Amino acid sequence: MTLQKRLFDLTLALLLSALLAVPFALLVVVLLVREGRPVFYVAERMKAPGVPFRLWKLRTMTVARQDSGVSGGDKATRITATGRFLRAARLDEIPQLWNVIRGDMSFVGPRPPLRLYVERFPALYAEVLQSRPGITGLATLHFHRHEEYLLSRCKTPEETDAVYARRCVRRKAALDLIYQRNQGVCFDLTLLWHTGSGVLLRKMLGK
Repeated sequence: MTLQKRLFDLTLALLLSALLAVPFALLVVVLLVREGRPVFYVAERMKAPGVPFRLWKLRTMTVARQDSGVSGGDKATRITATGRFLRAARLDEIPQLWNVIRGDMSFVGPRPPLRLYVERFPALYAEVLQSRPGITGLATLHFHRHEEYLLSRCKTPEETDAVYARRCVRRKAALDLIYQRNQGVCFDLTLLWHTGSGVLLRKMLGK
């Protein structure tokens, strides 16, 4: 990560943290009342091969004793009504501002992968994770909806894993590597703009 990108991330993260402090506190209270504890979902992700970090999100699912792998149709019944709204508006990702401030993540980059896929595709992720993982990115904008569609049809964790590994990993990586070759503050601003406008459009359309 370049110094310019790091300064951009840190400045924007601190600004958004200040602006969202009160609304976020109110959101946490609402979640406590509606869903109970825990409010946060904390999970291991990888920022480089062999380098894990703890990713923070607002909890959008009911708590399960064993919860691993990517989310597919096998987990759909666990998504709460509040969680569905949070996901649609991407409000569940507000806590990742802390990950950006810590330097675990950037605003724009590949979505941070699970350890099991980094270990399964070591050469691929050695390339992809030369970019700092991001809250949004080229793959998020251009493949996420299709990924959700593919995984929503899966009925078991094993099927979800097989579909993700076979039909998602390499296609997302190809987009992440295109971003890597063209990354810069201007490109980041463009992707952030499209992410924000896409969220607003889906809310207006009720999707």
